[in-house]
Amino acid sequence: MTTVAPPPPPPPSAPASPPEPPPVPSPARLGVRDVLALGAHGMRTRPVRAVLSALGIAIGVAAMVAVLAIPASSAKAIHDRLAALGTNLLTAAPGQTLFGEDATLPDGAVDRALRIGPVQAAAELGLTSQSVRRNDHIPAEETSGLSVYAAHPELLGVLGGEIVSGAFLGPANEKFPVVVLGREAAARLGVDHVDPARPPQVWLAGRWFTVAGVLGPMPLAPEVERSVLVGWGTAQALLGFDGHPTTVYVRADESQVPAVREVLGATLNPASPEEVDVRRPSDALEAQQLTENSYSALFLGLGGVALLVGGVGVANTMVISVLERRREIGLRRALGATRRQVRGQFLAESVLLSGLGGIVGVLIGVLATAGYALSQGWPAVLPPLALIGGIAVSAVVGAVAGAYPAARAARLPPSRALA
Repeated sequence: MTTVAPPPPPPPSAPASPPEPPPVPSPARLGVRDVLALGAHGMRTRPVRAVLSALGIAIGVAAMVAVLAIPASSAKAIHDRLAALGTNLLTAAPGQTLFGEDATLPDGAVDRALRIGPVQAAAELGLTSQSVRRNDHIPAEETSGLSVYAAHPELLGVLGGEIVSGAFLGPANEKFPVVVLGREAAARLGVDHVDPARPPQVWLAGRWFTVAGVLGPMPLAPEVERSVLVGWGTAQALLGFDGHPTTVYVRADESQVPAVREVLGATLNPASPEEVDVRRPSDALEAQQLTENSYSALFLGLGGVALLVGGVGVANTMVISVLERRREIGLRRALGATRRQVRGQFLAESVLLSGLGGIVGVLIGVLATAGYALSQGWPAVLPPLALIGGIAVSAVVGAVAGAYPAARAARLPPSRALA
């Protein structure tokens, strides 16, 4: 009888592997839009405090924008004025002798100036000893403070001026008792326009002179704006004028102005060239621009101080906000928010607060610049650097001001915040 072998025992089973631990959830990722939304929500919780903090930034940015834009507008106005009037005008006036006495220019100064090759045109003024009054009832000892000059018809073209009312001196009237008033002289004498049918009159040297015209602005010859012009021959015949010019105006080729300036004194007065004072009136406008630029640097510094004070205000607001919102911070940390996310929330709130102030400040600066330029008759110039830089600087100030409060909020333990 055959016996059957028993089946082999089953191999020992491998030990069971331990169960895998559940996956640890990673913190939710916040995009830029989410961070900005959280920052904006923090600002809306205390709107009055946010507005007051942003106002400090706005004042500083507005001051900086205006300080950069107003001088730029002034410089543009001066540049346009110089481009229209030219920088090729020279003036020659008598200086002083070696003994400190007043010198005189010789007769025929204009003819001598025209002998210089690059000189394109020349004209002269002669100061008289007379004073002008509005009427004959004003006592003689009460002068108007206006100078009376003898002039030739070509003066207007050399100075690049214009007549705003009436007509200038010409062959038809320069030998008659007529005057032309500068802009400021006309305002002092109460003459705003000239009606050819009934022209106004002024009292000069014991007789009436008819006003032929009123001049417009003369930025390169401000002394003409404050003067009364009489024909050269009339001044000699009726005002006791001796015929010596007191100022010679010369228009030269633009590229030859320095050379003409060097020889003009010797040409007008060969015997004593050092007694002739030669100047370029446009230098005064350029010096005015340099002076305004130097003041701009000072005011820009003051605007920076105001912006710094605004940044301190933002930092103070954010520190107080962190202290008041401890429970909110603790709750967010307990629900899984990381320190980085809490830090980003408060940093975004600080940047938004300062950025909003920067935008408002730029708008205020633009309006202030446009209003001031309009009141001065300047073109409004808004440098892009001032506009973009104002917002960018305010955002940087907000980031710096919010760095410490944001770090402090991020370091706050949840257990302590919720206690």
